[in-house]
Amino acid sequence: MNKVSEYLRIGIPFLLSGLIILLAFPRTANFPYSYKKGNTGRYENLVSQFDFPILKTQEQIQREKSELSGQVIPYYKYNDEIVKSAISKVQAMDLQELEPYTAVIVSSFRNIYRKGVRIDAEQNSNLVYIQKDKRATKYPSSEILQITQARRLLVSNLESVYRSSNVDSLLRIYGVSDLIVANLIYDEQATVQLAGENPNDVSPTSGFIASGQLIVSKDEIVTAEVEQILDSYKVEFNKNVGYSRSRVFLWLSEIVIILIFLALLVLALLFEDAALLNDKRSLLFILMIFTITSVVALLLVRLKIAQFLFIVPFTLFALWLKAFFKSSVSFAIYSISLLPLLVFAHSGISLFLIFLVGGGIAIIYYDRMNRGWKQFLMSLIIFAGMLLTYGALRLLDIATGSSIQSVLFLLVSAFSAVALYPLIYIFERLFGLISNSRLIELADTSGSLLRELEKKAPGTFQHSLQVANMADAAARAIGANYLLLRAGALYHDLGKMNNPQCFVENETLVAENTSARYHQDLSPVQSARDIVRHVIDGLDIAERNHIPSVISDFIVTHHGKSCVSYFYNKYLEQGGSRDNIRLFMYDGRKPVTKEQVILMICDSVEAASRTLKDHSTEAYSAFVDKITQSKMDQIDGSELTLNELNTVKNVLKSFLAQIYHERIVYPKNKIK
Repeated sequence: MNKVSEYLRIGIPFLLSGLIILLAFPRTANFPYSYKKGNTGRYENLVSQFDFPILKTQEQIQREKSELSGQVIPYYKYNDEIVKSAISKVQAMDLQELEPYTAVIVSSFRNIYRKGVRIDAEQNSNLVYIQKDKRATKYPSSEILQITQARRLLVSNLESVYRSSNVDSLLRIYGVSDLIVANLIYDEQATVQLAGENPNDVSPTSGFIASGQLIVSKDEIVTAEVEQILDSYKVEFNKNVGYSRSRVFLWLSEIVIILIFLALLVLALLFEDAALLNDKRSLLFILMIFTITSVVALLLVRLKIAQFLFIVPFTLFALWLKAFFKSSVSFAIYSISLLPLLVFAHSGISLFLIFLVGGGIAIIYYDRMNRGWKQFLMSLIIFAGMLLTYGALRLLDIATGSSIQSVLFLLVSAFSAVALYPLIYIFERLFGLISNSRLIELADTSGSLLRELEKKAPGTFQHSLQVANMADAAARAIGANYLLLRAGALYHDLGKMNNPQCFVENETLVAENTSARYHQDLSPVQSARDIVRHVIDGLDIAERNHIPSVISDFIVTHHGKSCVSYFYNKYLEQGGSRDNIRLFMYDGRKPVTKEQVILMICDSVEAASRTLKDHSTEAYSAFVDKITQSKMDQIDGSELTLNELNTVKNVLKSFLAQIYHERIVYPKNKIK
């Protein structure tokens, strides 16, 4: 049952994260063809899957509007009766020697009147409207024949079959040419009305591509005309093309993709820091970052405004992760969070690489440039890294879009990461976490609380500094959170400043060769009671000064449930009962995390090392082994492995050798 509860505790947040991401998934296909003017096609022949119009560019539309500015488009009505009358008269004529060519003449009449004939030099303009069968269509004026042009065309058609030089004369003699008259009747009222309503009416299309027609071949150079067709195809594709298979398969495929993303996230945590899976607060924060990153990317793709992905401060998410976790964990989580960009965004490869580089730089430089003006320098370095990546991808023709716009967006993205970073303090409150920035602030010995400790209990303060240095070195050796451990070490004995003289490191000389001994007139039970009380006092002081719980945990765990052995043994020597051992026990908790275990060991080693007389390497080794062995009942079952414990012991042995190494005794100067 406990196993089931554990799986549910971990699985439910992952399930909710996956559900939110699923709802943000784009429901249409992405345009599958990448192209750039001047290059050849990269894929197989591209054939249109559907009919679509060729859209004019904005430059073409503006040029046509400029040409139409101030121009009135004449409106004509097509008179079909005139056409029928003319053809009937031709068929009824006695054309004598032209009689064999009557069919040619009738066919020419039909072709001439196909769009219509108008009066010569009437309404000079580039375009005309022709109303035919109650539908008005716009035609270029060059496609409409005038009467003179129509009659010349009739002569030309007949000359092609009647080999004679007097065709024009014969047509005039028989009156055939006179039958060609204007059948387009100018409508002045409609012309004026249209001019007032829409003087700059320009068609947005300039042609049509049918389904199955070849758009561009594999090795064809993408010219301006081909690019215009591809742009039009892309617009129509993104507008109308959806998932062609059953919706059930669509949902199943999306669920599988999300499960893959989440599985990669779990694997990353297992390999980098498995303890995070058992830390509810940290796990929820990680899933929040993963969900936000994925949803932002997917929504911009779904809303077809993916060009704004360049301005999203994805590097901010890397900084937020680094604020709470070590670099390897942060980079692994951040990389997986960017996967939706890689899979679903147009130019996903370039976006993924650009922000991967930016996030990597942010994680690397965070520890060195996380305060003051250096944060803006870090923004410039992040921007430079992303810009260099973008430039390289442009040269490889992988990145697309407007260069200037993309660069400006990346600049805003880099500086937004710094501007929005302070939101981390909100997450500290929401998730009960503590950021590295906050740890650095807490470890600043110029802080008011640590200054008060130094003033009231100077010996304890110096002890805490030495423990912090020891613990820092040990933590770095095994990859533990050294910032957290350093802060915890500085505050672990905070309660001693309520009664500093109770502790040997704070005893002060009141006269030469004599000392005031706090425990001199106290019983072993009273002494033990006053000593163990510094844990309770420390927790009280930490709470009043709003010290985060993750720091106050070091106060309650640095002695665990151990015994004040010196006074307990003294109590037994005086005839006390072993049944009263609880009077000499710390009422704390056993350490669980690696950091808490390291502090317990370092605290004991530093305190006891002051009694060492032998400063040989062998003495240090035996001493550290003995102290560590005495703490095994307290640290058994903690997160610290045996290999890590051995590493910590070796670091402490080396540390003691550096502190207590023998020094040269300098002779006194002899004054001549």
